[in-house]
Amino acid sequence: MKPDTTDLKILRLLQEDAKQTIKEIAGKLGLTTTPVHERIKRMEREGLIKGYSAILDRRQVGLPLLAFCNVRLENHKTAYIEKFQQDVRHLEEVTECYHIAGLFDYLLKIIVPDMDTYQHFVSQKLASIDNIGRVQSFFVMTDVKDDPVFPIKTESV
Repeated sequence: MKPDTTDLKILRLLQEDAKQTIKEIAGKLGLTTTPVHERIKRMEREGLIKGYSAILDRRQVGLPLLAFCNVRLENHKTAYIEKFQQDVRHLEEVTECYHIAGLFDYLLKIIVPDMDTYQHFVSQKLASIDNIGRVQSFFVMTDVKDDPVFPIKTESV
């Protein structure tokens, strides 16, 4: 079911602070708690809300090095693509992976404690995956914007 305006308002409020109570959300929307609760449960069941998590400061947990890595595959047959995707899902250093269009096939977001760990990741873990033709790394110097909130447009929120 496609989310309506009220659903979108709820989603926006949850993105901003998922620790809000249903009562607080209902109050901000001028609704009672029961319909808000039912809407949230429905959106969870339908997979619109995939889960809840804490957003951590990677530096404060000992993971200051953020890198993006472009990967080009040698062979683009379906079996090779699926195998690469399966293998990369098991690399804990890779927090995000996107199949992209352009000069490279994949964009990986990698978070590690230091350059030695990154070098080990690339030379031992990433290089052990078959069918990789080229890898290009980019290192983040400054986080200019790191916002996990989607730009959900609603009428009055």
